[in-house]
Amino acid sequence: MQAGHPLALDFCGLSLSNPVLLAAGTAGYGCELNDAFDLARVGAVVSKSITRAPREGNPPTRILDSPVGMLNAIGLANVGVEAFLSQKLAARATIGCRLFGSIAGHSTQEYVSLAQAFDEDARLDAVELNVSCPNTADGLQFGEHPSVLRSLVGEVRAVVARKPLIVKLSPNAPDIVKMAEAAIASGADALTVANTWTAMAIDVHTRAFRLSNKRGGYSGPGIHPIIVRMVHDIFVQVARDAKRPIIGLGGVTRWEDAAEFILAGATLCGMGTALFIDPRSPLAVVEGLRRWTMDQGCKNITELIGQAHA
Repeated sequence: MQAGHPLALDFCGLSLSNPVLLAAGTAGYGCELNDAFDLARVGAVVSKSITRAPREGNPPTRILDSPVGMLNAIGLANVGVEAFLSQKLAARATIGCRLFGSIAGHSTQEYVSLAQAFDEDARLDAVELNVSCPNTADGLQFGEHPSVLRSLVGEVRAVVARKPLIVKLSPNAPDIVKMAEAAIASGADALTVANTWTAMAIDVHTRAFRLSNKRGGYSGPGIHPIIVRMVHDIFVQVARDAKRPIIGLGGVTRWEDAAEFILAGATLCGMGTALFIDPRSPLAVVEGLRRWTMDQGCKNITELIGQAHA
């Protein structure tokens, strides 16, 4: 899509063809969904979260279907930063959209070293911090305590000088607006709202936990209305005045879900669980948003950001 198209927009200085983004952990290392459709037809792809060392993740069972979503306890399975940069990114040229790199770690030092490596690699367009990990130093979740998050983002910001820094917030935080404030105050260029909800499933016949890790992350349509509220609250109370864009993420399966996020205050709309049901579903969402923008009498979809009203 060219400039002037109703869905073309700017995100932290990056030109995107449209606001639809494929979320971390659902589109592999970046190019895998090219087998389903040309990735040039979405705005951006986020790699699965990369850690310093390779991780096998949790043993099976680590993914479960749900009537209104999905539970997963993958455990950050990935090849590690060295193999990601030297091997997985070799296919970057086949990805016709922006590629954001997601990182995760269990110490500030891990995050800093990964962020610096991503910032220096020209094949990645932005760095997203997955902060839903416990800090091995104190056991606290980076994404659930404002002071811990503020310190982490500040340290990472010091080494990310070339690219937008996105902080992916956890919905499990006691007050996600305060987490957004902490992230922005310490240098975040944008926010992803939000990660998965901590959840559990039990087999009523065997009385066994259905996930090997007992707990997992819940995603899908069931959480969508809750995330819409979070996007709205963060936009109105923090992000709008700070001029920081939001990526709305949670339960987008139809264009109407993405449109809700935009009206609530999101600039981009992430899709994740929907890709496991129909990997081509983003195409219908992109087309639906295009028609909606025109039906609303707008030249560009950015005119609709945050325009929900009484």
